[in-house]
Amino acid sequence: MDISHIEHIGIAVPSLDEAIPFYENMLGLKCFAIEEVADQKVRTAFFKVGQTKLELLEGTDETSAISKFIANNGGRGGVQHIAFAIEDGVQNALDEVQEKGCRVIDKAPRKGAEGLNIAFLHPKSTVGTLIELCEDPNK
Repeated sequence: MDISHIEHIGIAVPSLDEAIPFYENMLGLKCFAIEEVADQKVRTAFFKVGQTKLELLEGTDETSAISKFIANNGGRGGVQHIAFAIEDGVQNALDEVQEKGCRVIDKAPRKGAEGLNIAFLHPKSTVGTLIELCEDPNK
């Protein structure tokens, strides 16, 4: 697997409407995209920090992974995942980690925010961190 960089850090928030002004007004960042990913029951907002993006995630349904994460975190948000850009294809990376015994959430890539192909590795196999593999948007 060829990881080129950290593609983004996913941060769960109870409300994009409340979180975006903090990142813009307090930190001086600019939200460049807001999008809903219906099949994941989530709305996202993106900020660029150097080569890396921050992805704020708001659940759109109480059954979404983000809503459950926030509920399990006392109603507060927090870092939910880290995403790595994969140069040689998400499926190749999935195949490689599975051959090495890693448990995966997605056995095949699926569409995520920004139209990128993504897949998640299970935190039980990653020392507790939810890891997202993303196609490298620069490829």
